[in-house]
Amino acid sequence: MHDGTLSGQASPSADVTERLGYRLKRAAAALRGAMDKALREYGMTVPQYACLELLDQRPGLSNAELARGTFVTRQSMNVVLRGLQDAGLITRPATTDRGRALPAHLTDEGRLRLAAARSAVYAIDQRMTDAVPEQRLADLLADLDRMVAALDG
Repeated sequence: MHDGTLSGQASPSADVTERLGYRLKRAAAALRGAMDKALREYGMTVPQYACLELLDQRPGLSNAELARGTFVTRQSMNVVLRGLQDAGLITRPATTDRGRALPAHLTDEGRLRLAAARSAVYAIDQRMTDAVPEQRLADLLADLDRMVAALDG
C-alpha cells in the first residue's frame, strides 16, 4: 500500500521549510551573509576571499582550478581574478608555457589583506561551530560529508 510518502519521508505537500535541503540552504545563506558583511570591511567579496585562501595554500593555481575550488564558474572566476589583480592582491603572467592556464600568485599586499580578513572569517566560522554541542560536532561534519558523497555519486 502506498501512503504518499517516499521511504518514510514527508509527502511533497509537507512544509518545505522542514526539509533538510531547505535548512542547509538557509544555513549557507546565513553564513554567506555574515561573510559578505565582514569582508566588506576589507574591500573584498566572498569569492575573492576564497580565491586568496586557495592561492595561499596552493600558489600557481589556474583559473579553472580556482573556479572549482571556490564553487564559481570559470567566467565568474575571470572577473574575480581581474578584480584581485587590479587591486594588486595577485599576479598572473600575460602568457604561459602551459597553454591557456595562467597561474596566479599572491602579492605581499594580497597576503596582508588575506591575513586581516581571515581573522574575521574564522571568527564567523567559530560562532557557527560554537552553536553545535561539542559532542555532536564530529558526527555533524561526517554527516555533511556523507550528504555530499550521496549527491556526487
